Amino acid sequence: MRSVTAVHPAHRDDIADLVTRRPLPGPDLEQVDPFLFLNHHGPQVYPPNNQGLPFGPHPHRGFETVTFILQGSLSHLDSGGHESIIEAGGVQWMTAGSGLVHAELSPDEFRRDGGPLEILQLWVNLPPALKMTEPRYTGVQKDDIPALSIAAGNGTLHLVAGEFAGATGPIESLTDVFMSTIELKGGAKTALQVEKGRHVFLYVVSGRVDVMGTQVDKWNLVELSDNEDSFIVGAADDSVLLFGHALPIGEPVVAHGPFVMNTEDEIRQAFADYRDGRFGDPAKLIKAGD
Repeated sequence: MRSVTAVHPAHRDDIADLVTRRPLPGPDLEQVDPFLFLNHHGPQVYPPNNQGLPFGPHPHRGFETVTFILQGSLSHLDSGGHESIIEAGGVQWMTAGSGLVHAELSPDEFRRDGGPLEILQLWVNLPPALKMTEPRYTGVQKDDIPALSIAAGNGTLHLVAGEFAGATGPIESLTDVFMSTIELKGGAKTALQVEKGRHVFLYVVSGRVDVMGTQVDKWNLVELSDNEDSFIVGAADDSVLLFGHALPIGEPVVAHGPFVMNTEDEIRQAFADYRDGRFGDPAKLIKAGD
């Protein structure tokens, strides 16, 4: 079975009044190829008449963003004409590809009434052949995501992308990424299957788990070997995990701000294209949360 090679704690890095922890990248781990970046926002409770999320219009190129709304709600609008409000339990998957400007803000109702908020945002790299693919966006609500029983009925796997136990997730990944969230009751244990050679992305959102004999608390990323095809997770407490896996890309990663490419020249071109308005007009997205 796969073994745990390292455990990486998330580092606190708040954004304005938004509680933020970041396990990736970290001091000892640049990426889990092709997974590049994870921000864990919250959990926290916003008061009534709050300012909401601070993610106004900004560009991306060369990768995908996957956003999990665990609590609260999220308004999305982008320069490709995609628009949605995703509620708790839902997921949005945006392929920036050749370039998009998007805004992720809190809807009017949340800013007026406040409430609990917890969001995960994951960046997934694209291979060179897909860096400039046409942008696309899919938003799915909780009821559209298969909830599959695991751990002898003491756990649930919410299948976002890929296949599991005969079910298929609602989002089709361009690069065969498997993505899910897992809920385990305290005392539950389950074996998770992953083909050899695929990199596992496993983050403990809440609770406390045992991964192949290693105790892992909440807000830690688990790094696993890739030379076997399964591993076992047990929950000491009621726990929530972010669980994904994919084949590594194995290409150079050059990242600068909101762009992830393969060379410095491609980064310079991305900035030039954004300045020239080739990603769309950010001014049209200012009221994405209204």
